[in-house]
Amino acid sequence: MVAQIDRDYIRIRPLKILPRIISYCLFEGRPVTTRGQWINPIVFSHLSVLSKLPQFKKVEKPIFILGVGRSGTTILGMLMSMHRDVGFLNEPKAIWHTIHPREDVGGSYYKGEACYRLDSEDVTPEIRKTAHKLYGGYLAEVSSTRVVDKYPELSFRVPFVLEIFPDAKFIFLIRDGRETSRSIRRWSSVNGQSKIGVTHDWWGVDNQKWRLLVDKIIAPNPYFAEVLADIRCFDNQVDMAAVEWIATMQEGIELMRKYPESIHGLKYENLIDDPDSALKEVMSFCGLSNDKKVLDYARKVLRRPVPHDPLDIHGSIRPLFQDTLDYLYPEII
Repeated sequence: MVAQIDRDYIRIRPLKILPRIISYCLFEGRPVTTRGQWINPIVFSHLSVLSKLPQFKKVEKPIFILGVGRSGTTILGMLMSMHRDVGFLNEPKAIWHTIHPREDVGGSYYKGEACYRLDSEDVTPEIRKTAHKLYGGYLAEVSSTRVVDKYPELSFRVPFVLEIFPDAKFIFLIRDGRETSRSIRRWSSVNGQSKIGVTHDWWGVDNQKWRLLVDKIIAPNPYFAEVLADIRCFDNQVDMAAVEWIATMQEGIELMRKYPESIHGLKYENLIDDPDSALKEVMSFCGLSNDKKVLDYARKVLRRPVPHDPLDIHGSIRPLFQDTLDYLYPEII
């Protein structure tokens, strides 16, 4: 599917096809782990022009979807893209690379040491101006008043984003870590590839994202101190995915405590089981009106995952994994 557009999307709100195509072809960019990288020179040329022009449209209350990849973040973004007022950007790595070149943890565009975490002090006047120009230009080109940006890496950059967009709203998506870890393993199995002897998979170019996660997020966190040596030796996709899930969920728990007015926690399972209530809460939190087309699409595409066998996670991190799972899902203890 190009730009995540399926038949139900076309049938339910055909006028949203063009904004999604514009998002895909002119703003998002394609990382090294996906096809269609030939489009990147067009995307970066377009963004370069926008960054030099006056700001076309004011950016108000941008919405950012956070969480671990493979947790339902894309489908939530596509649901919200159905809203009459929304333009949706699905992991616009090219935009964020243009705003801050060192943010590229996967190694798609930046070959030096990237920044996994970005804070408010990393924002310069030029970064702020560029971000507003790019997102303002995007809103103008897709004829929308609100932008929804799904980019899991921003889970570790909330203060950075708030310094740029003080009125930003965040949806932190929570999903059972067992399902997320299985999905990451499956993604690497299907999409992973070797180019000139270098592996490109969930962890970017030659495991760059994994190394940065361990060095910049796991190592400084006392929560992982007793198991850090074991984690550094991990090469199993499930174990690595479980570490990413624990770290991101722990970050999200702290963010929701620190920024309750800006961040709304949403369980993927609640979205699946009761989309009407879950989406009503999301829309209310974000200051969006209810839109029947969003619910129509949700009822068509949301499905409960098929149950799986128990997940075999490395023994050293199993207690941390279970503690995090118990905190987020006390009802299944």
